[in-house]
Amino acid sequence: MLHKLFYSTLFFVLIISCKSPEARRPVQSASGTFIKESAERNKKIYDEEKSYIEKIMAQDSTTDYISSENGFWYYYNKKDTTNTEMPDLGDIVKFSYNIKDFNGSVILSEQENGIQQYKIDQSNQDLISGVREGLKLMKEGEIVTFLFPSYKAFGYYGIEAKLGTNIPVQSTITLHSIEQSN
Repeated sequence: MLHKLFYSTLFFVLIISCKSPEARRPVQSASGTFIKESAERNKKIYDEEKSYIEKIMAQDSTTDYISSENGFWYYYNKKDTTNTEMPDLGDIVKFSYNIKDFNGSVILSEQENGIQQYKIDQSNQDLISGVREGLKLMKEGEIVTFLFPSYKAFGYYGIEAKLGTNIPVQSTITLHSIEQSN
């Protein structure tokens, strides 16, 4: 009788212990307000920078600025009207560039950066997104000046001891060569 009770209890315990595990609930759940506030703050920063850049462009009536679909503006210092080849995915481009603030102060010079080599949309090179996207709009031999809002440049992080946070910049890029990929 004692054995029967022991085995019955053991069987009952085994049945209960075979229950599938339940997911644990988080101790603290995020309400999403931080993300919403951050998005609103970033929209406000962009709107202020866009307004600032548009004011600069309006004061410069001698330059034809072009608005990019990627959220920045540019103009040609040297334009090639005969060549039609622009870099595509996987093409290797050689270029030089600088970074300046809107007062014309050099933050990164062409000499500091040197000649860069970049494989379009495939390199993990440490280039700001504005430069990566701007290169795709250029032809070999062209020189273009880009006006980047901070989110297309160095954003919140800036450049230590050179550029503060959320500062729009301009960059003049010279595209030296395009090597077509196979």
